[in-house]
Amino acid sequence: MKHELKLYCETSRLSDLRNFLNKILRDTSLSDIEQHQVTLAVDEVCANLIIHSHGCNSEEYILVGVEIGTGELKIEIMDSGDGFNITEYKEPKILQVKKEKRKGGLGIILVKKIMDKIEFETSGIQNTCRLFKNLKSK
Repeated sequence: MKHELKLYCETSRLSDLRNFLNKILRDTSLSDIEQHQVTLAVDEVCANLIIHSHGCNSEEYILVGVEIGTGELKIEIMDSGDGFNITEYKEPKILQVKKEKRKGGLGIILVKKIMDKIEFETSGIQNTCRLFKNLKSK
């Protein structure tokens, strides 16, 4: 089953994303905690795109597709902003982040820990980030 959301690039719209995901994820075999973790991961990717790739431009949007397959949840996030390849992201040392008292920089680490697989591709015009989570049979 495939679900889609057109998410305009305003941080205030992230609540629409969370509501969209909550409705879909409750029909999966994911526990409540796993559902919240997946929502957090997708929220983090989309927030980064909205802020860093689109500069909170409400004229631009991100497409979020969710597909529930046999044994796997696939979330596809597509946009045409400045590309960021999450799979090539170099994790900062947590102690260094703490020492510098830097805000931010840890969200992508969370995404990588929560999701089972991440793919990224770009055509130069469109970027696609795919997040995968294994599902247990009910």
